[in-house]
Amino acid sequence: MVRYVAQRAPDTALRGRLRELANERRRFGYPLAGRRLRAIAVRRRLFVLLRREGESSGINRIYRIYREEGLTVRKRKARRKAIGTRAPILVEARPNARWSLDFVHDQFANGQRFRVLNVVDDVTRECLAAIPDTSISGRRVARELTALIERRGKPGMIVSDNGSELTSNAILGWCAENQIEWHYIAPGKPMQNGFVESFNGRMRDELLNETMFRNLAHTRTVIAAWAADYNTERPHSALDYRTPAEYARTLNHAIARPAARDESSARRAIAQPAPIGVNNLQAHIAAG
Repeated sequence: MVRYVAQRAPDTALRGRLRELANERRRFGYPLAGRRLRAIAVRRRLFVLLRREGESSGINRIYRIYREEGLTVRKRKARRKAIGTRAPILVEARPNARWSLDFVHDQFANGQRFRVLNVVDDVTRECLAAIPDTSISGRRVARELTALIERRGKPGMIVSDNGSELTSNAILGWCAENQIEWHYIAPGKPMQNGFVESFNGRMRDELLNETMFRNLAHTRTVIAAWAADYNTERPHSALDYRTPAEYARTLNHAIARPAARDESSARRAIAQPAPIGVNNLQAHIAAG
């Protein structure tokens, strides 16, 4: 009896490149298995990165090779989630509409603790600043925000928790001097500062848990490189797998286009696209 035996191409180059990407970005991949995966893994990040490089293979073939190479991501233990519905926090769909601040902590190889001040644009999801140091006071936060505003412009609102550095006289005086609205979330409600909390989770999972930091100089170099990669290379699922920098350019172009039409007496667009959880309201709605 003659039976057909499938003859598949060795896919040597594709397998090698997939292993390289998986080693470079060890938290990218397919942490689930079975039928559920087929429904949710259509736009996984490794597939998006390969497509950027011109790979024409479909998602099913990429996933098959991924599993054959034994590259499955280890799933971390999930935290308990609150039950109930939450209303989305609405902001104007433009860069600098609102920034979020928070600290994330880690330690050097010798056990000394350090912290990172993260600043995120809630609309474009860009990491505006990731500043590591062994100590960051309220005055230091005010200086870093002043330097950031000089480079990027003034935000419409800043959101943070009630940490002592962020409720200090230095911050309160800075807000009054610069005429910036600062919104403090309710105590014990980090979900009201969800954008920067999500960013902290990505930083923890993809960088802090994967890196042994030798000293402060090494930490600053590594974190700066990761933040640049996050803004310009890493596909962001909330932005339809575009990078934050790419989405910011698209949004700026969309905002500028109606202004150009107004100058030529053309009809203005009714609405501009906004990311998930963001609404094109002209007035701010307070967070929390």
